[in-house]
Amino acid sequence: MSRGLRAAAKRHSLPPAVFMLSSAHTRTQLMSTVVDTPRTYPSHQPPPAPSQGADQGRQEDAERILREAVAAKGPRHDWTRKQIASIYYQPLMELTYQSAKVHRRFHDPAEVQLCTLMNIKTGGCTEDCSYCAQSTRYQKGTGIEAKRVETVESVLAAARTAREKGSTRFCMGAAWRDMRGRKNALKNIKAMVEGVRALGMESCVTLGMIDGEQARELKEAGLTAYNHNVDTSREFYPSVISTRSYDERLRTLAHVRDAGINVCSGGILGLGESSEDRIGLLHTVSTLPSHPESFPVNALVPIKGTPLGDRPPIDFTSMLRTIATARILMPSTIIRIAAGRKTMSEEKQALCFMAGANAIFTGEKMLTTECNGWDEDNALLGRWGLRPMRSFDKSPKPETPGPAN
Repeated sequence: MSRGLRAAAKRHSLPPAVFMLSSAHTRTQLMSTVVDTPRTYPSHQPPPAPSQGADQGRQEDAERILREAVAAKGPRHDWTRKQIASIYYQPLMELTYQSAKVHRRFHDPAEVQLCTLMNIKTGGCTEDCSYCAQSTRYQKGTGIEAKRVETVESVLAAARTAREKGSTRFCMGAAWRDMRGRKNALKNIKAMVEGVRALGMESCVTLGMIDGEQARELKEAGLTAYNHNVDTSREFYPSVISTRSYDERLRTLAHVRDAGINVCSGGILGLGESSEDRIGLLHTVSTLPSHPESFPVNALVPIKGTPLGDRPPIDFTSMLRTIATARILMPSTIIRIAAGRKTMSEEKQALCFMAGANAIFTGEKMLTTECNGWDEDNALLGRWGLRPMRSFDKSPKPETPGPAN
């Protein structure tokens, strides 16, 4: 990015990457990125055609990588960015077809996990995440004021409602940077976790950064999963957040994993990142020592008053590519359509389910943004022949023939 563009970004109090636009790629251009430095072209201009022999060799290499990935009998953790790019940049119809094959080998394709997310502590966060309405830095523009932590009783009442409506995982989010000095809050959250588990539901929390001892306390309380998204690629991350490093996020995931708690970690699409950044996000999570038990794929919901409040919506094909590639890279992981689903048609959601997504957030709200309601989602599942996943244990996958080479 030029100095002039960076200066313009600074004048507008926006991350430099907000001024960058990622363009759609044609199949030929996308395949060239497997081994070459990526180039982008205006959507109305076709990219220059590479030599026929070079293009053919790249295409054959990419098809071989995809074929080997789809034929794998279990998860692997040694993916390279080149291999991930070879998969991500496949023709979309072929990519989703192959990811659907993987999905059916490792999961019951008719099952979708229903999760409900409750904001147990709204606003007042000291972080500067450019997309978040709960940051104190953007409070004047968003109008989101800091509130006290919800009581244990009110949280468990909401969990009971969610269970009655069909949700099997109850997630609790608090707008904090970390849990330092929050002993009383941690005590109450542990009581919430215990109460949710007593209802027969999976429990998940997202509380910012935690250390090893706090993770162990949550494990003892019965916590099922801890959500801590890495958001995007390591390279693009500083354009979105400056108050918490990428490595700090990875350390929190390590504390959670070491405590024996399921890791829930995903990303946000539509922050202004490029396709290469989405590949970088997938590389981060797919090369962790253990794949996340859950991988949420969020589409940015632009919130007025935040630096990213005027971002255009992410193209759906980018969402679908990310889900399909994640399914191939992490075959055993639960892939969740998270923020942004409210604006997706039923047909788009169905494509995501076919490509490998098998969880959604449902209920009254997702933190500060709108969420699809239980009745709406129950009707959607019924129309498409899907059913809710059970708590704690997925149904055995149906017997299917082995993968075709």
